[in-house]
Amino acid sequence: MFSGFLKFADRCESCGLDISGEDAGDGPAVFIILIVGFIVVPLALALELALEPPLWLHAVMWLPLSVALCVALLRPFRGVMFSLQWHHSAREARLDEDNS
Repeated sequence: MFSGFLKFADRCESCGLDISGEDAGDGPAVFIILIVGFIVVPLALALELALEPPLWLHAVMWLPLSVALCVALLRPFRGVMFSLQWHHSAREARLDEDNS
């Protein structure tokens, strides 16, 4: 499905389907930001309330964790979003043609 880390291939390797025009857009990034925030923010708050470490320690701990989680989740979420869009025939800026 992918030809690079995040770039979709032009054709499916299994069936040869042309997927060159497909794009997941920014949807996966939005979901990942919310999920990573849901994980990291409570942990950072709990650490702050329990130990009151200096701000530099928060930065050293939570920034790499946040970046690592975002990078690890981005490719699978792009694949899932692409698959859902393809399954439901979703297209950009398409009006509901069935109810015309």
